Amino acid sequence: MPDSSRSMRTRTIPLMSAALALAVAATAAPAAAAPAGSAVGAGAAIAAAAPTPTGTPDIPNSPVGEQLRWLLAAVAALPIPEDQIRAHFSASFLEQLPPAQLNAALDAMGGVRLESLTQVTPTALSGVVTTAQGRLQLTMSVDGDGRIDGLLFGLEQRPAPRSWAELDKRLRALAPRVGFLAAEVRGDGKCRPVHTVAPTTPRPLGSMFKLYVLGATAEQIKKGRLSWDTPLTIRPELKSLPSGTLQDRPDNSTVTVREAAKLMISISDNTGADLLIDKAGRAQVEAQARKWSSHAALNRPFLTTRELFLLKGADYPRLAKKYLSLDRTRRYRYLTATVARTPLTEVKPWNKPRDIDRLEWFASPGDVCRAFAGLSALNTPPLDEAMSANDAGLGLDPKAWPTVWHKGGSEPGVLSMGYLARDASGRTYVVTALTGDPRTAMDETSAGAELLALVRGSFAMLSEGRVRS
Repeated sequence: MPDSSRSMRTRTIPLMSAALALAVAATAAPAAAAPAGSAVGAGAAIAAAAPTPTGTPDIPNSPVGEQLRWLLAAVAALPIPEDQIRAHFSASFLEQLPPAQLNAALDAMGGVRLESLTQVTPTALSGVVTTAQGRLQLTMSVDGDGRIDGLLFGLEQRPAPRSWAELDKRLRALAPRVGFLAAEVRGDGKCRPVHTVAPTTPRPLGSMFKLYVLGATAEQIKKGRLSWDTPLTIRPELKSLPSGTLQDRPDNSTVTVREAAKLMISISDNTGADLLIDKAGRAQVEAQARKWSSHAALNRPFLTTRELFLLKGADYPRLAKKYLSLDRTRRYRYLTATVARTPLTEVKPWNKPRDIDRLEWFASPGDVCRAFAGLSALNTPPLDEAMSANDAGLGLDPKAWPTVWHKGGSEPGVLSMGYLARDASGRTYVVTALTGDPRTAMDETSAGAELLALVRGSFAMLSEGRVRS
């Protein structure tokens, strides 16, 4: 389902991560080096701790160095008092990751020890740390007041493939079911495939379904039925489970469409997605899926994240079996009459694949490309801001690739990544990889790093005009 990140979560529902870990750049300036690797995905297995390094690298006496020194000491004595967090982190950072969630995420990492620093400037640095999840890439930046405004613990960078044949081999080693597409988006908005693996076969998307929600929202704004400043009321019945932060806001408080959309994409906020589905209308989201997908019928009813949590996590498999036994018309009624009346507190965590071939959101790699291309055609500054807020650690050179959009997704047995990037000459490419295993939960720590390497290599080969292996 939507992406999820065990290291990021305040609850252990293995679903819908932000593929972000502690990456909350907010309005931060870029770090010294692009983060290498994605954040740990939802339901990822906790790896054995890496060997303890010998010696400790020198930390510079600079604004970012002082914050790193403080953070390493603070993580050793969790929880960090809220007043200290607010003194050391920027307000924009804490808007996306409040103190309680920051403490929970740091605690889930099982300790942090600095192994090395690779690049350092006065306001940004990158390096390697060891945690209970293994060796992770650290990226940190500070704002003009010296407060932390960007923090990412991501996966270490793996070597990129040098040919499409190598990519195919590595991709198929990840999961029994895979789909892939690398394509150029032409001026007419159509995707011209350059390299594919099962490009027309629908696969479970995870949180990538939020591309359709953003598209439906942007269409409603284009038609004048909504605006980016339209307020959304966070009603209790619309609250979902993490990833995200909107579920922790007071009942009946409000958030703008702009903020909900940005949170839905940048940190995969599930409540933000459900608020937008409610405001734009389920029928409008389904219409958007029909416009961009050849497999839209698989997404009717177009489920909210709350509904999916309840179907897969509340008294499983009773609700799920009943829902799946119904025809489409009765499924809509069942969602309203039964699922909606089930308390969210009844959802229990799970760590093995559950009905990923029947209870999910679905699209083929080609469908995903059309969705990215469609969003590009709808592009407005708020949409671009949402789509470019978090690259999940891909780390393309910003001079060569000034525009990078990302959305991914995961749940046990599902891991997907999708990117649109525009190069300095204005050429636009989309790369998407969909992987799944209906029997076994994937090790997202390992698989996520490998997928990022494959995507990174794909953009390099696309820019070189590599059409053949």
